[in-house]
This record gives sequence, structure tokens and C-alpha cells, in this order.
Amino acid sequence: MSQPSRPDPLPLAVTALGLGQITAWGTAYYCLGVLAKPVVADTGWGLSTVYFGFTVALLVMGLASTWAGKAIDAYGARRVMALGTVLTSMGLYALSLVHSQGAWLAAWAFLGVGMRLCLYDAAFAALVQVLPSRGRIAISYLTLFGAFASTVFWVLGHYFNEAIGWRDTLVMFAVINLAVCLPLNWIGLSRREDAARGAEQKAGAAGSHAPLQGARRAVAMALFALVMSLNGFAFSVVTVQLVPLLEAAGLGAAAAVWVASLKGFAQFGGRVVEIVFGRHLRPITVARIAIGVLPLSFLLLVAAGGNFAAILVFTLAMGASQGVITIVRGAVPLQLFGTNGYGTVLGVLATPILIVNAISPTLFALIVDRWGWGVGQAALVGTTLASCIAIEVMSRWYERGRATGAAAVSGN
Repeated sequence: MSQPSRPDPLPLAVTALGLGQITAWGTAYYCLGVLAKPVVADTGWGLSTVYFGFTVALLVMGLASTWAGKAIDAYGARRVMALGTVLTSMGLYALSLVHSQGAWLAAWAFLGVGMRLCLYDAAFAALVQVLPSRGRIAISYLTLFGAFASTVFWVLGHYFNEAIGWRDTLVMFAVINLAVCLPLNWIGLSRREDAARGAEQKAGAAGSHAPLQGARRAVAMALFALVMSLNGFAFSVVTVQLVPLLEAAGLGAAAAVWVASLKGFAQFGGRVVEIVFGRHLRPITVARIAIGVLPLSFLLLVAAGGNFAAILVFTLAMGASQGVITIVRGAVPLQLFGTNGYGTVLGVLATPILIVNAISPTLFALIVDRWGWGVGQAALVGTTLASCIAIEVMSRWYERGRATGAAAVSGN
């Protein structure tokens, strides 16, 4: 008699982790979006000092990334994400207590460790561990949830701050993060895919589709890290300075804020398109398309001359590209390197990306202060064009290797 099939773990894993990612990103990563100015008003510190805490957190995330990835592979993402949730809540609570700039930076450093253990890179690895044959589609679905994090928690943060102040808002965020993320992540990762299905998938991925090994593996990791780091420069700048960038392109303040608010919807839309149509393409092909859009969109911004329609198209195209590239960041390594040691692979790749993300807004501000917005826009065009060239080089190199491997297999 055949055994009854077990419930599919994908809906539970994606929904639980998705709600957890909304909460983790919203309470921790995006909290300064509404709390930075209240912190400045209360403490008298400069805005740059307040945001420097976030920079410290990103640097710590980058430096801890390889270790975090190895821990996920060694102990399982379920345990590591639980630890990350606890550390993140402790970090948020610590931020609520600080009264000196040194303590502020130290609390952000601590928070950086927690965030690295429970945000996207950890969640991507978790999905691959419980759904090894459907990791790519699970990652795509998960990112749909993350698009709402800032929308939900900027609103909550605004009302909490108005009612109880920024310190108690951080306490509330710590409690919400712990109460929501800890049980959801634990329950969401409680079921695994049937072993038979995973084995069948691995058998179908043999031959020329086998994970890269040896020197080719190292070259591919270096190339992909370069691609994503170059993109990271543009995206981290846009995340912090999109409104000033649109104003420099010729929009008024109110129009710039309105257009900038559409970026999140464009990210969501880009991810929906990837889920519907991208599943028929290899991840590296999706990456080429999404990354190829970026230099064109920034060139449109440079040439806009204050034209509202052109600036709107730039924002939507750039946002859609950013949304898809979030998926690519998890899907391409899965295609190239397979499921074994996937957490470590993401950890190694994330190290340079997060460090670039940490320093890019400050570096861009220095460029603009020294040479003006025109040179700043040129820097964004240059880095995204370099990223586009790098992904094309990587794709051609990878395809040549696959063709050579397939020829060798058929020759035997």
C-alpha cells in the first residue's frame, strides 16, 4: 500500500518566512526611515551620526557574512534564524536605552550581527534547505513579501513615535520582532520536501548542468560578487538618496517624493513578472535582462532634463530591475553552485556586497559635494554599465564552459 503524501511544505515555508521577513526588515533595517529625525531632535546628535550607526551595522553584516553562511550550513537555518531573531530584538532594545554616540554605534554593531542571521540571505538558504528542488521559485515568492516591509513599518513607526516617542517605539519593535519572527520562522521551517522529490531533481540536474567545481567555481564566485557589488553601489545610493536625485534631475520636492514612492510598487511588479515569465528562463538569463535595464534607466535620468515622464519611467524601470535583482542574488548562485553548501556560498558572496552597500551612500555624497550632481549621475551610469558588462562576460564564460563540458560528456 502506498503511503499518503505529506503536505507540501512550500506554502507554509514561504508564507511564514515571508511574514517574518516583512517584520524583520521593517522593525530593524528600515527603522531609521521614520525614527532618525526624532533621534536627532531628542539627542542633539547630527543626522550623519545617527545614520552612521546603520553604516556600522552593514559593515558588521558584511564582515560576519561568511561565518553566518557556514553556521547555516553546519547547524541549519532554522536554529540560526532563531538566534538572529533573538539578537535583533536585543539590539533594538539596546538602541532604545543608549544616551551616548559610542553606545549608539555599539548597539548598531550588535544589531548588524542579528540582521545578518535573519534577513534575506539567511532566509534564502533556509528555503533551499527545506525545498532543495524548488529553491528558486520559493525565493521568488518570498521576495514578494519583503516589498511591503517599509510600507507597513514606516506607517507603524510614525504612529508609535507620535504616541510614545522613539525609544519606546524601538522597544515595541523589539517585542514585535521577537513575537512574530521567532515562532513563524521556527514553524515555517518545520517541514522538509520529500527526499524522493529532491533526489529526482538532483538526478535531472546532472551532466552539463552540474554545479561548478574547482577553479571554475572560484572564478564564477568572483565574477558574480563583482556584478552584485557594482549593482550594490547604485542601489544603496538610490535607497538613501532617491528623492534628492530626482530633485537634481528637475522635479520639485513634492513631485520627487511622489515619484520616489512608486519605486516599491515597481519592485513588486518586477518580481511578479519574474515569477510569471522568468521561470521559463535560466536565472543567469534573467540576471542579464534585469542588469541590462539599469544603465539604460540611469542614462534616461541623465537625459531627462526635468521631463516628468522620463523621470517617472526611470523610477519604474530602476525599481523593477532592483526587485528582480533581489531574486537573482539568490537564484544565480543556486544555478551555478547547487544546494550543497549554499549558505556558505551566499555568505562569501554577501561579504563584498554588504561592505559596498555600507560605504556607497557616503562615497556618493562626497562625489556630489566635490563635483556636483552631474558627476554623481555619471558615476551611477558608469557603475551600472560596468555591472552590465561584467554579467555579459560571466554569462558567455559560463556558457562556453557548459558547451565544452557537454561535448566532453557526449564524446565519452
